[in-house]
Amino acid sequence: MSETLTFRAATAADLPAIVALIADDGLGRGREKPGLPLDQRYVAAFAAVDRDPNQLLAVAERAGVVVGTLQLTFIPGVSRLGAWRGQIEAVRIAASERGSGLGQQMMQWAIAECRARGCSLVQLTSDKSRDGAHRFYERLGFVASHEGFKREIDLSSPETTG
Repeated sequence: MSETLTFRAATAADLPAIVALIADDGLGRGREKPGLPLDQRYVAAFAAVDRDPNQLLAVAERAGVVVGTLQLTFIPGVSRLGAWRGQIEAVRIAASERGSGLGQQMMQWAIAECRARGCSLVQLTSDKSRDGAHRFYERLGFVASHEGFKREIDLSSPETTG
């Protein structure tokens, strides 16, 4: 891949490509809705991310084509002497680019962005089923130091507590 690679903040025009990347794996196929017209929930989510100064939805672009994406969240905190954390989420690489080194370059760029924002720690989560991704993150120096928990919330009905 000799074309110049660019990392930049995503624009609304990138949204269909970002959604397609997120949908292009076993987990994404079951929960995302790529294609045009784009579901308006994606448009609303992009607008919220775009106006939040502690969010950065980024893309990797080669020869004018979006070939990777990730989202950075900059989290202030009181622990660790008031340290800021960088949270990396939704890392996706186009199938045609997997194995090219793009993922490593994109993660190095993301870590540099976190450092530039004053983050003293960078963290991420990865679905337990993504063994290859886990090996990739470990090669980059990430340590599986915590057990993560998630709980889905049914927005269609109020929860009762008993």
